[in-house]
Amino acid sequence: MTHGIVRHLQMLSATQNMSLTKNQIKTLRGLCHSLKPIIMIGQKGLTSEVLNELEIAINHHELVKIKIAIDDRDTRKEMIKDICEQSQSENVQVIGKTVSVYRRNEKNPVISLS
Repeated sequence: MTHGIVRHLQMLSATQNMSLTKNQIKTLRGLCHSLKPIIMIGQKGLTSEVLNELEIAINHHELVKIKIAIDDRDTRKEMIKDICEQSQSENVQVIGKTVSVYRRNEKNPVISLS
């Protein structure tokens, strides 16, 4: 099942190219404040199980807060880049070890960005 999700994400990478305006990012950052991290990434890093959970969370919520339990700043930056690439999401905000990502659900939008 997770291989199907990863394959789906790879197909999305070829078709989706999301770019948010500054006003949209500002709106999303405001919405981030009340969110709790729902994905936790530990020392094992970005596994297929984590990607599967992230895909489910993004499809349901669109805006997801992720807690990364890695101390090295450069490793964390690289992991955030990988998260955004593999999930085809947009990095909205990074504060310490917490990153918020957004990807619009085309079939059932939850957040209105106008």
